[in-house]
Amino acid sequence: MGSTRTVRGSVSGRVQGVAYRISLLREATSLGLSGWVRNSPDGRVLFLASGAPGSVEALLDWAWRGPALARVDAVEVEDVDEQPPASFDIRY
Repeated sequence: MGSTRTVRGSVSGRVQGVAYRISLLREATSLGLSGWVRNSPDGRVLFLASGAPGSVEALLDWAWRGPALARVDAVEVEDVDEQPPASFDIRY
């Protein structure tokens, strides 16, 4: 797969209103990833993350836990061939 992995994902459960987006942003930034995170109107949190494969995998492991008040029911992920932004940010 090369030196970079890019994934698009969605997280379902109690993930809005519990600081999930900002927590995912902080985790992704600490792992050196680029991409974005945003709320979906259907209650999920959507994200794109790109970087070293091991760092992406670490973020996906974190996504199953989330912040303390979150309840994660499902994390769906697909590898994509998409150009990520230069940094990691929250989209509205």
